Amino acid sequence: MLPLGTLRRPLAAAARLARGWARPQVLAFLATGPRQDNSVFYEIRTYDIKPSKMKEFVEMANKYFHLRSAHSEMVGIWSAELGAMNKVVHVWKYDNFAHRAAVRHALANDKDWQGKFISPALPLIEKQYNEVAYLVPWCQLGKPPKDGGVYEWVTFQMKPGGPALWGEAFQAAINAHINTGYTKLIGVFHTEYGFLNTVHVIWWNESPDHRAAGRHRAHEDARVVAAVRDSVRFLESQQNMLLIPLQCSSLK
Repeated sequence: MLPLGTLRRPLAAAARLARGWARPQVLAFLATGPRQDNSVFYEIRTYDIKPSKMKEFVEMANKYFHLRSAHSEMVGIWSAELGAMNKVVHVWKYDNFAHRAAVRHALANDKDWQGKFISPALPLIEKQYNEVAYLVPWCQLGKPPKDGGVYEWVTFQMKPGGPALWGEAFQAAINAHINTGYTKLIGVFHTEYGFLNTVHVIWWNESPDHRAAGRHRAHEDARVVAAVRDSVRFLESQQNMLLIPLQCSSLK
C-alpha cells in the first residue's frame, strides 16, 4: 500500500491542472460577452485627408461613391467638423467575412471604381485606418427622424472585459440620454479588430446648438448623472467628433 503522502501529490497536481484549464474558460467568457445573434458586422474606415485636398476629396466622393455602394451596403459617410479636422469616416455593412472578401475582390476588379476614384483619390489621403465592429446585442441600427442635422461620433475606450463586464452599466447610461429626448441613437458598436475594448456610439441631433442645449439639460438630470457615474468605473478614456454627412451618404 502506498504511503498517504504519495497519493496526495498526484491528486494535488491534478487539481492544479484542472484549475489551470478552468480559469481561461472563465476569462474567455468575460472577454467575449454577448453579441448579436447573426454574423453581420460593420467595417469602420477612417481617412485622414491632406488639408489642402479636403474639398477635392469630398467632391470626388460625392461624384463617384455610388460606384462603391453598388457592391455593398453603406451605412454612412461623414466629414469631421469639430473634434478632428480633415477627416472622413465611412461605415459599411457585411453579412460575414466571406461577403467582405468577395466585395473587396470585386472592387479590385471594378475598372470604373479603380480608375475614377481610387487612383486619383489615393494621393489626397495621408493615412487610412479600419476597424471591424459588431452592434452590441441590445441595439439595432437606427435612422434619423428626418434628413439634415448633424451626427456626434463618441468613442469610449473601455476597461478589458467586454460587454459581459460593462454592458449593463453602459446600456443604462445610453438609455438615460435617450430618455431625455434631445438626441436620437443611431448605433452602438463594439470593436472586434482594431483598437480592442473600444465602443463607438453614433448620435443624431438637429443642429450643434440643439445638441448643446440638450446636453446642458442632461447634465442637470439626476437620472443621467447617476447612470453616467455608474458607467465611468469601466471607462479608460473617451473622445468625440461632430460629423457632417456627405451628399452621397446613406444617412443624411
